[in-house]
Amino acid sequence: MNDISRRFLIGAGAAATLLPAAATPAFALTEARARGLIDQVVSDINRVIASGKSTGAMIRDFERIFARYADVNIIARSTLGADSRRASSRQMRAFTSAFQGYIARKYGKRFREFIGGQITVTGVRRVKSWHEVRSTVKLRGRSPFTVLFLVSDRSGRDLFFDMVIEGVSLRLSERTEIGAMLDRNGGNIDALIADVKRAG
Repeated sequence: MNDISRRFLIGAGAAATLLPAAATPAFALTEARARGLIDQVVSDINRVIASGKSTGAMIRDFERIFARYADVNIIARSTLGADSRRASSRQMRAFTSAFQGYIARKYGKRFREFIGGQITVTGVRRVKSWHEVRSTVKLRGRSPFTVLFLVSDRSGRDLFFDMVIEGVSLRLSERTEIGAMLDRNGGNIDALIADVKRAG
């Protein structure tokens, strides 16, 4: 088994432990609150899409949206997987900050594809101990597709801890990417952080 495959399996095991931590029963969170959070996320994203700003400005706006509405700490730790256990507090803070910028650059660059399109929240349901908010993305010249936001208040605020885009989890796909980066850096977390700051 090669290093990347091994790391993916280890990371998947770590995800199984991190997900309940991200989504332990939170009785205060209701379907209405989960939907309200994602309604605001979608409203902010639609506003950026329609703004006519440069790609760089859109990326900065998207980073603010991600920082405000996503549980960045949980997503970053889950993405680093089992290796988060050996990272120091300083390294985790640095990685989380670098990861936030990386996600903003990687996904924010795609906003140009969304110009003239629209994202609409279509439903919400409770799944185990979190809520799944469903949205539909309509782009010009493409069939509509679904994006799911997984919402929890485990961190003390209503935040989303994953996005599932056409069936693909952001956390799981990025765990593979980050794991490959870490392998290329021989497992050195500081070198990984430097790479993440440049990537996206």
